[in-house]
Amino acid sequence: MGDSQESAGRFVIKRIYDAPADDDGCRVLVDRLWPRGISKERAQLRLWLKEVAPSPPLRTEFAHMQERFADFRAAYEAELDGNPAVQMLRDLAAEHGKVTLLFGARDPETNHARVLQEFLQR
Repeated sequence: MGDSQESAGRFVIKRIYDAPADDDGCRVLVDRLWPRGISKERAQLRLWLKEVAPSPPLRTEFAHMQERFADFRAAYEAELDGNPAVQMLRDLAAEHGKVTLLFGARDPETNHARVLQEFLQR
């Protein structure tokens, strides 16, 4: 149980299309849109926190293009700075020890959940 007892908790990311695991902790969908083909039962969510996802204009501008990722990261972090949903995630981590941030994007590295995870761990 070592690292899950940290007062800040910890954050991991996972595609929502991957099967839920017993050690996921508190599962939170951090996409603004519900992922295609996933039932509420299969998702096994504690919370769908649309408010922490990038704004629609930012999501459209990024369009999952690798060459736009640095600009996207900076703009998304600026949105997160004033977003009350960030504190909700930190509170869930303090309460549950581990929060799994679920996302639908295909790319496990170049996506908003990775940016969010790194932002929360700072």
